[in-house]
Amino acid sequence: MSRLPIRLRVTAAFAVAMAVVLAALGWFLYSRLESHLRTELDTSLQVRADDLAALVREHGSLAPSGRGLIEAGESFAQLLDRNGNVLDATRPLRLAPLLDAAAIQSATYENRPSVPGLNDPARLLAIPVPRGVLVVGATRQNNLETLASFRNELLIAGPVALLLASLAGYLLAGLSLRPVESMRRRAAAISAETPGERLPVPSTRDEVERLGSTLNEMLGRLEAGLQRERDFVADAGHELRTPLALLRTELELALRQGQSEEELREALRVSVEEVDRLAQLADDLLLIARYDRGRLPLRVESVDARSLLDSVVTRFQWRADEAARPLASEAPSGLTVRGDRLRLEQALGNLVDNALRYGRGRVTLHAARANGRVELAVEDQGDGFADGFAERAFERFSRARHEEGGAGLGLAIVRVIAEAHGGSADLSGGSRVRLTLPR
Repeated sequence: MSRLPIRLRVTAAFAVAMAVVLAALGWFLYSRLESHLRTELDTSLQVRADDLAALVREHGSLAPSGRGLIEAGESFAQLLDRNGNVLDATRPLRLAPLLDAAAIQSATYENRPSVPGLNDPARLLAIPVPRGVLVVGATRQNNLETLASFRNELLIAGPVALLLASLAGYLLAGLSLRPVESMRRRAAAISAETPGERLPVPSTRDEVERLGSTLNEMLGRLEAGLQRERDFVADAGHELRTPLALLRTELELALRQGQSEEELREALRVSVEEVDRLAQLADDLLLIARYDRGRLPLRVESVDARSLLDSVVTRFQWRADEAARPLASEAPSGLTVRGDRLRLEQALGNLVDNALRYGRGRVTLHAARANGRVELAVEDQGDGFADGFAERAFERFSRARHEEGGAGLGLAIVRVIAEAHGGSADLSGGSRVRLTLPR
């Protein structure tokens, strides 16, 4: 069943539902008609019984009744005494009593498959009269024929109605699925070489319109993600090309013009710096790629904030001393944060590197509690970032200052590490960058 097209499955489900409805409706109508015919017959029997009871009280005879109370072949009557003996009867009946001695004790309605003298099914009504019990009856053949005729009509009309309803359901399912088929054909034609293409969305204000809108939003996100990946690859290629070109140039100069040991050593020193830059760039790109795939591993533990900041200060103290820049940390005792210590040191190290590379004056690392979270920040006394850079500061390969080059991945790495810990990174003030992390 699951392999059938949706249109056929919907039609089949609609047909089954309609079959159940038609069967229930037919049964209800048949039952109502049967009840109505029985009630009408019982009323007719009661009226005849009352009239014949008056006739019996006047000592009249049932056999030659000419008052229209008895219809030959359709109705009959019989008068019984208290012992069940036949006192009088209409002509179609034989002398055999219609009721036994136990049944004549009270008035009752009763169905009989046949009665003596008649081969048709009948319905009886017994009422007490002064001389005994009067039994009035009528054949049920007309009622049974009416019910049989109605049942046959239902058996013919029901399947026809079901067939017509199924055809209507099939057509309606096709009309309902036509927008889906249109979207499918357009989706089959959309590829990476056709940016900006979207699915046709019908203005039906139903589930199909919401589905089309959702799919178009998904296409927009995929297109934006693909464009980011293309930009990322292009920027990464550009950033890799520069150090590779410098490395090749230095090595060629060393091969062609390196006359002395000092010149060769200088060429090797520059080459090592470029190799380190390439290695750092490759590590940063690998970290971002892992985060994009949701595979950035973290070794989460309770980290003392003061110890974390002091460790970063110790790593960069020699650079601060060479640049004659004060470097210090401020953190309350007992403050801890849940996170990967190495990744947090990497993020703070990128911020300190930016501050020493581009900022001025004292560089301070801060840690503090804020609204149930922990804020780690790095601040210097420089002019801060250029106007309008805050919106794209944490984008990959974005640069605010170009005095000393750089790949533009430092702040992007900071944001990746913060978000991997369930936190965030932002600019707080002109030259202050902070990480907000859960405690």
